[in-house]
Amino acid sequence: MKNIKGYIVLIGLGLLLIYSFGYKTEKDLKSSTDNTKYVNTFIGTGGHGHTFPGATTPYGMVQLSPDTRTLGWDACGGYHYSDNSILGFSHTHLSGTGISDLGDFLFMPFKGEAKINPGTPENPDSGYRSRFYHKDEKCSPGFYSVLLKDYNIQASLTATTRAGFHKYVFKDGGKSGIIIDLSHNIYPDNKPRHEFKLISDTEIAGYKGSGGWATNQNIFFNAKFNKPFSCSFYEDGKKIEKLPNYYSKKLVAVLSFDTKPNEEVLVKVGISSVDYQGAKKNLDAEIKHWNFDKVTTEAHEKWKKELSKIEVSGGTETEKKIFYTSLYHTSIAPNIFSDVDNRYRGMDQKIYKSTSKNTYTVFSLWDTFRAFNPLKTITDPTRTSEFISTLLTKYDQGGVLPMWELHANYTGCMIGYHSVPVIVDAYQKGIRGFDIEKAYQAIVHASKYDTINVKFPSKQVQKLLMPKGKWYHQNQPYIPADLENESVSKALEYAYNDWCIAQMAKQLDKIDDYNYFMSRSKKYVEYYDSETGFMRGKNSDGKWREPFDPRFSRHRKDDYTEGNAFQWSWFVPHDVDGLVKLVGGKDAFIKKLDELFSTSSELVGDEVSNDISGLIGQYAHGNEPSHHITHFYNFVDQPWKTQELADKIMSELYFDNPNGLAGNEDCGQMSAWYVLNAMGFYSFNPGDPTYSIGRPIFDKVTINLESGKKFTIKVIHNSKTNKYIQKMTLNNKVLQKPFFKHEDILNGGVLEFTMGNLPK
Repeated sequence: MKNIKGYIVLIGLGLLLIYSFGYKTEKDLKSSTDNTKYVNTFIGTGGHGHTFPGATTPYGMVQLSPDTRTLGWDACGGYHYSDNSILGFSHTHLSGTGISDLGDFLFMPFKGEAKINPGTPENPDSGYRSRFYHKDEKCSPGFYSVLLKDYNIQASLTATTRAGFHKYVFKDGGKSGIIIDLSHNIYPDNKPRHEFKLISDTEIAGYKGSGGWATNQNIFFNAKFNKPFSCSFYEDGKKIEKLPNYYSKKLVAVLSFDTKPNEEVLVKVGISSVDYQGAKKNLDAEIKHWNFDKVTTEAHEKWKKELSKIEVSGGTETEKKIFYTSLYHTSIAPNIFSDVDNRYRGMDQKIYKSTSKNTYTVFSLWDTFRAFNPLKTITDPTRTSEFISTLLTKYDQGGVLPMWELHANYTGCMIGYHSVPVIVDAYQKGIRGFDIEKAYQAIVHASKYDTINVKFPSKQVQKLLMPKGKWYHQNQPYIPADLENESVSKALEYAYNDWCIAQMAKQLDKIDDYNYFMSRSKKYVEYYDSETGFMRGKNSDGKWREPFDPRFSRHRKDDYTEGNAFQWSWFVPHDVDGLVKLVGGKDAFIKKLDELFSTSSELVGDEVSNDISGLIGQYAHGNEPSHHITHFYNFVDQPWKTQELADKIMSELYFDNPNGLAGNEDCGQMSAWYVLNAMGFYSFNPGDPTYSIGRPIFDKVTINLESGKKFTIKVIHNSKTNKYIQKMTLNNKVLQKPFFKHEDILNGGVLEFTMGNLPK
């Protein structure tokens, strides 16, 4: 009896120690917060959001998702919610871009006789595509399922970082199979190079070389089946007896088998940009078994961990769904590009092996430098270092920092040199896990019109990466509008980028460089017309370009990039004092800012860009150049207008439905804007580690920092009507101005707001 009592005491002490030191039981782990329940992966799949609903993991190489269309602007994500038939399930997708690409390795199960062509949306029966209903779709982070109505096949998808896992339940049984279509693309392919390798009756591999937005793409797959198949191959729609010993332009494989009613056929697919061996290694390393549910659970746990970096309470269920779906969308790209053995394809198309860090692809820098990358400096500084190291590696291999990199290709898309603010903002915030001297060398080089030793893949990309406007900016007082397209937008972005370079030069004690780039950063004044009050195009003779309408935009052959004079006249985040003085002082500045939000948006010109969307007056939240503008009011002592407008944008331009985004998601930027502003602040001027305070919508936000510290935002008297801040304190000290520093977040602590229903 004494021994039993002793054991009971020891057990009791052990349990006490377990709970005292924070260890959790299996039950506790299962009951911990799971923010994946708030994610609606269909947000952005309608309208012009261009997102995809399928299975992926944080920053995963694989995005296994259904494709419903391949042509047109709203095909960029491969899936559009308005469609009612599915082509199949491909393994790579872009999240919310404005240009189409990828859609590699389409797998489509079927029943009965195989159809080789995809068919049309108007007549799905003419090909292998199948009708479906949205009520039969089920989605969560890392999982997607749908009933293919025409075949009565339940298709389910999940993924690891570098492999996709398909589960097909053939409900009726009988003659069945799976089509693999290498010619399927979410873009017009002008360089098709296809190849299959039949390894056994349960394993097949393939290669797809293509040229779309990224002009030279190479990707391989290795697929294993849990059921033996017989295989037929088709080239250009005709059956061939054996595989060609050359690259084909259009190859389709039909894998056939008989199934029993409700039989499950499982397919594991590894992919690689390197070679067949890389695809096989990725698959064998990441899915060693045939347990589909296990992989689904592991993908869910990865997302659960990723979404626990920020915890919110209060707010409505809808606001939580928008917030955590936004946080989800900010963790899809850039995508891991290196295989499990650390090999990857470089910008020169050679194969390299990294040392220890992940290598990434899909850098939508013109979009993401504004909010996405600053958000990552808070939630994921280690990965931010990996992003920058990757950019510097691309600089080594290709000769210049990318503007918009995709699958080891310079696309030359968009304007500016926005690798610069990504690097400088991280550096200014104390993130130093990359080669600092090389980084400085690379950002200075990016600012120059200098094609020496740059290994451009084509003259088109050279023209885009080294536009003549950069030469004018470097050597002349201004960029002539009659000699360079989009001159105003390019000049304003160059000036901001130059300011960023100057900040890093100052930190590195390169004073001559600091003075030089600060001088260049002031060149925005050349484009301001005091008579109209707008930034305008100036011809080579020194006269303003005519005719002029600040609401007009053709999207092409214009002085502005994806916007108009109303939106672009505010892109001077790096010199607010200078801009205020230029406009005519604080009162004139406020009046002009008010005009932006109150001018009618009914007419913005013919042939208007789709990117001018999400309008409040002439403010266009659907595109990135406007994203910082609401926070200008903080600099001119009218913070209540920033709070009011932030509230309006979050409540009127973000929704918990497929049409829930005001414009393209753009690889996390649109969502990152929401995440930051919903917490109550924004990265107004990346490169300056200062945050501008807006309107917090949750009662409490806890940012779980990588260091283990926590930064908490508490909101008192918060409600729909109480959207104005009455008092701000940081660690119990009153803030007199609506700003705080990045180091305040890193140090941990509490930012507290007291709200009211009247401006203050």
